[in-house]
Amino acid sequence: MSLPFIDLKAQYAALKPSIDARIQRVLDHGQYIMGPEVKELETALAAYAGTRHCITVASGTEALLIALMALDLQPGDEVITTPFTFAATAETIVLLGGVPVFVDIEPDSCNLDAALIEAAITPRTKAIMPVSLYGQVCDMDAINAIAARHGNIPVIEDAAQSFGATYKGRKSCGLSTWGATSFFPSKPLGCYGDGGALFTDDDALAQAAREIRVHGQSQRYTHTRVGVGGRMDTLQCAVVLGKLERFDWEIAQRLAIGERYQQLIGELPLQRLAVREDRDCVWAQFTVQVDRRDAVAEALKQAGIPTAIHYPKPLHRQPAYEQRCRIATPLAHAEAAARRVMSLPMSADLTEAQQDEVVAALRAALA
Repeated sequence: MSLPFIDLKAQYAALKPSIDARIQRVLDHGQYIMGPEVKELETALAAYAGTRHCITVASGTEALLIALMALDLQPGDEVITTPFTFAATAETIVLLGGVPVFVDIEPDSCNLDAALIEAAITPRTKAIMPVSLYGQVCDMDAINAIAARHGNIPVIEDAAQSFGATYKGRKSCGLSTWGATSFFPSKPLGCYGDGGALFTDDDALAQAAREIRVHGQSQRYTHTRVGVGGRMDTLQCAVVLGKLERFDWEIAQRLAIGERYQQLIGELPLQRLAVREDRDCVWAQFTVQVDRRDAVAEALKQAGIPTAIHYPKPLHRQPAYEQRCRIATPLAHAEAAARRVMSLPMSADLTEAQQDEVVAALRAALA
């Protein structure tokens, strides 16, 4: 029997009484859209991230889309970002008629290389969108400083994988103009379907986002702006509230499991993800870089160890985006990472015995 890539069953077993009670409470009051759990969750998440506002939305993708809409992204506007990410990052830009401007990543962390951003800025630059990949925040101070030097360009942290991570003592999602996260079930903080949230200290942007998520309504049937149906439903908010009860424990577990993985694989012929000294990584995925990646993954599969590739093709090579983007720098590191990255089983409930099994199989596959 193979190991689970992420063990959501074990997580539910630990939280079952609380989650079941919270779901039952929603079933009892019947307010499935914008019920009291929505505001309760937004208040709790804003306090956690250290921001004035949290706006729950239908998904992490919707969070990015609404953030860009609140900034009034127009056709032809440019957003500087990474090509080495899930498609949603660029998708939301293109949906609004914008142009993703790709700069390369750091070869050891796979995060956007802040040193390359400034040269990519043009008069059409509307935003900068770094992605906190695998659970580690980008160099946000450097990125914010660049944005400030060029007329306070808005910065949107795509924190779909990094909620709970810390950067210089501050939480992911509370580091820039906007923070956007996802509650997809496999994320560090996930629901039982789709969900997401936006974070900001800007009152006007927060109000815009709240209106946009309900079809642009400032009050019922008064549509002051173009919007979307982007609400996170009450049941999903109830689930996340239940999961918040042990979230601090889960983050501590992820940090410890990630560190143990890093130590166990230290002598193997592979490249470990570099974690900077001024931040941590909550390991949404535990990802390494290996030569002969596909052969190694197949050997692990035969040994009952699941793997995943985050991501096999950079976005500038994807048919949907190759003619809709601007390439601002050579993207050699993104290309190389796409050939070599491989993610191993990771969750807060991964046991040491399971971890040892993964590493033993990996050692054999690399021999």
